[in-house]
Amino acid sequence: MKITKLAFFNPQGNFDKNDSHLTEHPDFGGQLIYVKELAKEISKLGIKVDIITRKIVDEKWPEFSDNFDYYPGYENLRIIRVPFGGNKFLNKEKLWDHLGEYVKQIINFYSKEKKFPDFVTTHYGDGGISGTMFLYKTGINYSFTAHSLGAQKKDKFSNFDEKFLEEKYRFSIRISAERTAIKYASLIVTSTKQEKEVQYMHPAYKDISIQNIKKFFVIPPGVNTSIFNNVENEQSKYYENILGKFNKSFIILSSRIDPKKNHISVVKSYVSNKRLQEKFNLIIVVRGIDDVYKYSQKNTDEAKILNKIITLAKNKNLLSNIIFLNIQSQHELAALYKAASKFHSIFALTSKYEPFGLAIVEAMACGLPILATKFGGPVEILDNGVYGKLVDPDDIEDISKKILEIANNYIYYKEIGIKRVLSNYTWKSTAEKYLEKILHSKNRKIENIELPKFFLKQI
Repeated sequence: MKITKLAFFNPQGNFDKNDSHLTEHPDFGGQLIYVKELAKEISKLGIKVDIITRKIVDEKWPEFSDNFDYYPGYENLRIIRVPFGGNKFLNKEKLWDHLGEYVKQIINFYSKEKKFPDFVTTHYGDGGISGTMFLYKTGINYSFTAHSLGAQKKDKFSNFDEKFLEEKYRFSIRISAERTAIKYASLIVTSTKQEKEVQYMHPAYKDISIQNIKKFFVIPPGVNTSIFNNVENEQSKYYENILGKFNKSFIILSSRIDPKKNHISVVKSYVSNKRLQEKFNLIIVVRGIDDVYKYSQKNTDEAKILNKIITLAKNKNLLSNIIFLNIQSQHELAALYKAASKFHSIFALTSKYEPFGLAIVEAMACGLPILATKFGGPVEILDNGVYGKLVDPDDIEDISKKILEIANNYIYYKEIGIKRVLSNYTWKSTAEKYLEKILHSKNRKIENIELPKFFLKQI
């Protein structure tokens, strides 16, 4: 039996036609791009697709107040916003209490339409447990794509008080939701083998993952090659004119300003290495921040990181070597990458751990060679260092050494990077593989569903 209608459950993700705030907030990571691009590509295969997310009526988030939205040119794809958890924006940790309401609203919506989806694909732990509750009420199967798992995040806070962590991050609820989503999913999708073999084999999930190991499939995400490519355009020429004034190459840091992304290691490497300073300037992408120096005085994690970067550079009299760019869209980011590649620039992502590393693929597609963390998905993207350089994100000297090695063989790494993307990482390929696995698993018999009490009482 074929699929005609597919629903994506993403309770927290704020989707709209203009990609407002995309990846800007720590709750809206790469999973938003993943869901958006995958949904678009599946809809092009003739399948009706709904992305179901939260309706927010909040003056700070005006883009997400309508019941429906769409992406121009994708007539088979709808963004559906359902109200739950009140009107105002809520951080993801506060959404757990309201997911039963989310599921009830979805059931009510499809009951009125008299047409339910054939299958549901769920994302992140909150989407996963919502899929389980939906299955419990309707019998419609779901896939689970975690993107990241709570136990790994909890491990990084091992020095913190357990009670504090539970109050702030609600790890026990998240891990319980993730375990339940794994147990009752008919299909579990990971982006890399390492995600399957390391993340899901964490002691918090190992037993349930082994029991369901036959449901696991590795499907790498893709890149939107209509945006991220090495073909110059008017926007890239604009950035080329700006960058050309510096008479140097650039090391580009464009991931979210977040402690996990570990910008500090690259900055420390740069300020301690004369050869890097002679050859490169640093470009640090910020989103929605016009005055970085003023913003850095605020009391937020993002501001503290920016303040530390500024201080490190200032102490070495290198502030003029750091360029902060307020990039607002994927089109602007791609244009920056294309322009920077003309000046033999390098993309760096030295996260403490990176589940996949979609940003790496996007940069490679635009012609930027890659320096990336050796912990997580980049190992597979770069094939253990064949297509770029892998580093320990805390090894300052090795970061400098590997950047200079790339610079000395720049054209080689640029060309093999582009070939790697086009042969392995397109959303068309991802969508086709997803659909193939969904078709094989949609009728898998899932019985005797036992929801954790926290969620059972909600539904």
